Amino acid sequence: MSTTRLLVLGAVRIFEPAHGYLVRRELASWQVDSWARLNPGSIYNALRTLTNDGLLEQAVEPPTGTSSGAGRRQYRLTADGEAEFHRLTRDALWQLHPYEPDWLLAGLSFWWVLTRQEVLDALSARRSQIEARIKGLGYATADVRADRATPEHVVEHFLVHEHQLRGELTWLDEVQARVRAGEYAFAGEAGVATMTVDGLEPGTRSAPSDDA
Repeated sequence: MSTTRLLVLGAVRIFEPAHGYLVRRELASWQVDSWARLNPGSIYNALRTLTNDGLLEQAVEPPTGTSSGAGRRQYRLTADGEAEFHRLTRDALWQLHPYEPDWLLAGLSFWWVLTRQEVLDALSARRSQIEARIKGLGYATADVRADRATPEHVVEHFLVHEHQLRGELTWLDEVQARVRAGEYAFAGEAGVATMTVDGLEPGTRSAPSDDA
């Protein structure tokens, strides 16, 4: 649920006040259904759960002359929601989740709320954790090969994981170079202004009525 919490809190934060439809539409454009296993139903459930947990506050937009006469629900982060959003963003970048790649992707989606220096420090911390894990995998691989009770092909589990980690090391070299060179915009810098959708400011985009 934590990755879901981060993605939904972050999407609401981008456009707040945000309607459920807008949150779903934005996250769908990131293809979260494929890398975070987050489908539309899960997004609406998360909105309700986060509201019940006190991380989102909900209001009903006044009716706009629709036939139903009912306003749409819209969401904002509470103070606790803002703190949780930053905590999860930091955890996604600073901590290695080796078997959960969706954590890193979710963190990258919102790294702009951190300063450029913190992002560089977080990436350096990831490098140290990966290098330590690769060393540990060497010993684990040797143990599997020496254990006659373990099928010998199981060693490939460790080898493929090692190659995946080495692939991330290559990416870390490249992304750190881009960030140091001034690419992207981070907290406190120009370019991290309010985001827009289709040229409209958050909260002004029309969307179908939904029950979330």
